[in-house]
Amino acid sequence: MPVLNRVAELHDEITGWRREIHANPELQYDVHETAAKVVGLLEEFGVDEIVPGIGKTGVVGIINGNKNDSGKTIGLRADMDALPMSEETGKEYASQVEGKMHACGHDGHTAMLLGAAKYLSETRNFNGRVAVIFQPAEEGGAGGKAMVDDGMMDRFDITEVYGMHNFPGLPVGQFAMREGALMASADELEIVITGKGGHAAKPHGCIDPIVAASACVQAIQSFASRNMDPLHSVVVSITQFHAGTAFNIIPQEAHLSGTVRCLNEHVRDLVEKRVSEIVQHVAIAHGCKAEVKYERMYPTTVNHVKQVRFAGEVAKSVVGENNVDMDTPPVMGGEDFSFMLEARPGAFVYVGNGDSAGLHHPEYDFNDEAIPHGVSFLAELVHKSIPA
Repeated sequence: MPVLNRVAELHDEITGWRREIHANPELQYDVHETAAKVVGLLEEFGVDEIVPGIGKTGVVGIINGNKNDSGKTIGLRADMDALPMSEETGKEYASQVEGKMHACGHDGHTAMLLGAAKYLSETRNFNGRVAVIFQPAEEGGAGGKAMVDDGMMDRFDITEVYGMHNFPGLPVGQFAMREGALMASADELEIVITGKGGHAAKPHGCIDPIVAASACVQAIQSFASRNMDPLHSVVVSITQFHAGTAFNIIPQEAHLSGTVRCLNEHVRDLVEKRVSEIVQHVAIAHGCKAEVKYERMYPTTVNHVKQVRFAGEVAKSVVGENNVDMDTPPVMGGEDFSFMLEARPGAFVYVGNGDSAGLHHPEYDFNDEAIPHGVSFLAELVHKSIPA
């Protein structure tokens, strides 16, 4: 079955919602206007139960099928938050809020799930219930965890859960997914190197934390290639280095921060242990002290085999077998849908965004031509999982 006829009819309306959300981006949990728009539209669609405030500012809507004796509730999730960056697309619907931008396509994800909610509320041609999940704070705020911790899965008796993300470079009308690890864990690393400050003209009377911190950066970067099995993917990136206040002062401290990405928990454990050991010993070798804070943020996004195979068959029914990649390579980006996949079986899939700028780029824009494919996929997940 190709794109659903009714979904094709709704394309322009869904595009309008998407562009309105795009023009009014909000960050992390501060998605009050976006959530209010979602609630208003769900009410308009006649969704049976609408519950805001899940995971602080998340929204869950429940749609009952024509029959409800399957005992299953299928969760469909979209994220609502934007990024703290300025937009450079020049589009007429570009961000109206300086320093905030939908640069990851969450506006498109939210609009597609709204389109699916409207279609499913109109037709109700399924046996069971659908939980449409609109999540805040995917970008570093762990909104997915907040919703799970708020009891969402048990409260709404969610049986399986599915999520979708646009993918620049993948042609519009194509899907991609894989069994097992699809996206990496995402952890935050903070390091403080403490030496002895003083006059820059008298380095012999100081203990320079900048030199020690620089050595730490080099040692950390080489660790991945020398300590890790080359068949196990790991990324350790130091992204910030802050030290000093003037050209003629050796500072007391140097601050480093960065991120660690892994595709399995054993590697994650080893990285945390070795990074701390390396930094401590390098600092001591330079006469400094080191404080290392390693914060585990998002776990690896791991697709469940049964559910991802099912999602693949659904995608093939929408766009054709040749347009679905069932073994796409994993990526080292993180995704907090991982918390939902830890709580319930499910799958996370990519939908093609075409030849667009990359995610988190100031010229990125969600491709509205992807909307009919994404909405039809979400609707067919329900039809085929809990058929009437």
